[in-house]
Amino acid sequence: MEEHDEEPSTEETVREAVERSRSGAPAVGEVVRDRFDTDEVFQRIIVAADEEIDTGARELFFSALAAGFAITLTFLIYSSMSAKSENPVIASLLYPIGFVYIILGGYQLYTENTLPPVALVLERLASIPTLLRTWGIVAVGNFVGGGLGALVLAYTGVFSPETAAAAIEISQHGLHTDFWDLFFKAGFAGLIVASVVWLDFAARDTISRFFLVYIAFLMIPLGDLFHVVVSFTELMYLFYLGEAALLGGLVEFVLPVFLGNTIGGVVLVTVVNYFQTTERRLESAREDGADRQLSIQEWIGGGSVGRTYVPADRPTRHRRTRKGSDDEDD
Repeated sequence: MEEHDEEPSTEETVREAVERSRSGAPAVGEVVRDRFDTDEVFQRIIVAADEEIDTGARELFFSALAAGFAITLTFLIYSSMSAKSENPVIASLLYPIGFVYIILGGYQLYTENTLPPVALVLERLASIPTLLRTWGIVAVGNFVGGGLGALVLAYTGVFSPETAAAAIEISQHGLHTDFWDLFFKAGFAGLIVASVVWLDFAARDTISRFFLVYIAFLMIPLGDLFHVVVSFTELMYLFYLGEAALLGGLVEFVLPVFLGNTIGGVVLVTVVNYFQTTERRLESAREDGADRQLSIQEWIGGGSVGRTYVPADRPTRHRRTRKGSDDEDD
């Protein structure tokens, strides 16, 4: 009778280390963990944000442009459904379609960026100017995409006369809403979008992500809330038809929605979730003695990105603080 002492494979060891629950309960076999805790969700967000925060301007812009086009689908189908039914619930059923394309497709949407890159900045792993650069490029790309989509809808036969009338009525609703009402309604919409991003990182499969996005964004039309890229698309549609002044619409309609979405996402979701995560997120950085965070000067005024403290699939490769170049640790 021979006994074989087999060393556990590296793959098995890594799997056990990753999946082992904090309480010590078995993670494989009869008991399997089925969700991430808040620290793990935060770490997943940091890793994803770290990979995207310094994306080239061209890639960032065209990804945002695609998202702007996708928002046109939301405006198109919402107007079409509103023309076909006076029931607001039925009219809203396909409103989330553009957001489903964006989130499942991995496109860049401004309101999504109120969470991942801001989390990096809060941890001083990215500078404030880097965040503003990302926000600026994504917002411009979204607006250009939405504006081009509105141009097509205004000057072609995509809309039937009934749908065009419904689209005008929907768009004018925002223009006739008070500045502060728009701001607070948009704040709740910003909370919804940033929360979807947080929960999206906690989801494990595409089906769950689809229903999460669908249900969450369905709340925007049903709650009479406002999303800045949709609002900009609506304004541009009215402008092309001569139904609204561009400058007045930007100041009185798009601006309060922009501010509300931003503050709602950053304050109500990102900051709150950041402070509910524990100090364990910094343990790896403290254990190896590495100063992964940016200095205060770099954080406020530099175009830098710090090294992430979350181990990736190549643990010997780290991103150093940089200004235009990448270094690797040997």
